Amino acid sequence: MTPDFTVNINIDIPSHILVYGHIATPDVAITPKEPAVSLRSAQRCGNLLYMTNIFKAACIQNTAGRDIEANITWVCEYIDQAATAGAAFIAIPETVGLIEPVNEKIPALTYSEADDVGLAAFRGKAKEHQVFILVGSQLIRLDDGRIVNRSFLLNAQGEIKARYDKLHMFDIQLANGECYLESEMITPGDRAVITDTPWGKLGMSVCYDLRFATLYRTLAQNGAQMLTIPAAFTQTTGKAHWHTLVIARAIETGSFVIAPNQCGHHADKRYSFGHSLIVDPWGEVLADGGAEPGIIYADIDLQKVDNARSRIPALTHDRVFTVEFQ
Repeated sequence: MTPDFTVNINIDIPSHILVYGHIATPDVAITPKEPAVSLRSAQRCGNLLYMTNIFKAACIQNTAGRDIEANITWVCEYIDQAATAGAAFIAIPETVGLIEPVNEKIPALTYSEADDVGLAAFRGKAKEHQVFILVGSQLIRLDDGRIVNRSFLLNAQGEIKARYDKLHMFDIQLANGECYLESEMITPGDRAVITDTPWGKLGMSVCYDLRFATLYRTLAQNGAQMLTIPAAFTQTTGKAHWHTLVIARAIETGSFVIAPNQCGHHADKRYSFGHSLIVDPWGEVLADGGAEPGIIYADIDLQKVDNARSRIPALTHDRVFTVEFQ
């Protein structure tokens, strides 16, 4: 059975792309462009670019609350720190500018993409520091009034390189009484997204998507070498599953996983687990953010993706099968 989404590949490559495997590979829509920079890597040295296979990534771990301005100001200060420390790719968590536990209050606190003050601030920081920024997500109001949980990749000019609307809605009832009904206010997306960076191809996702392995396999089989999983994973589910799932997605796909997560007490009874992670394609945790706000760093060498996938080429070993009930 193929997944109920399409893959939108927004990459600066010629019009051909190798699609691996058979099962779990959806229709692919490719928008080819002229190559703007080698996919193998370009990293800043002052205002110059030099070729390298390795770049420094950072995850910022914050505790957003109801004060949008305070949330954005805090994150922007940490973007400054990460850029000063040499990070060329900076990832920030899901709903980084606002955590509002009461669903009914959310519509009044959301804005269009053009009017979102957090997105504008992060675009300014990307341009100021000439870095790529993964805006984990902002709640964006569409022209028709619907709200989406949208992740953005910003390039070093502060332009929006790619957009991804969270596919899977977090609608759960935990045994301890915690209840989350994301679909009550948020409209899910319907496509997976792959985009390019100066270093390689990146597949985008958000938080609860983490539990759907087919998404990540599909991204990897369509060329993604890095996977981003920005989150506001709850404290309860995070303790049980966060590390296991993030590491599994890296191993299963032979990809780097960059997963910035929120932490601590937000408002009312809402808590997030923290422990932002950067994991290599062999499943080694390169950095763990612990339970407090801050920044983690790791060097990303995409040659390790090739190495892992050549050692265990599972992405090319899919087989079509049927289910038989006996």
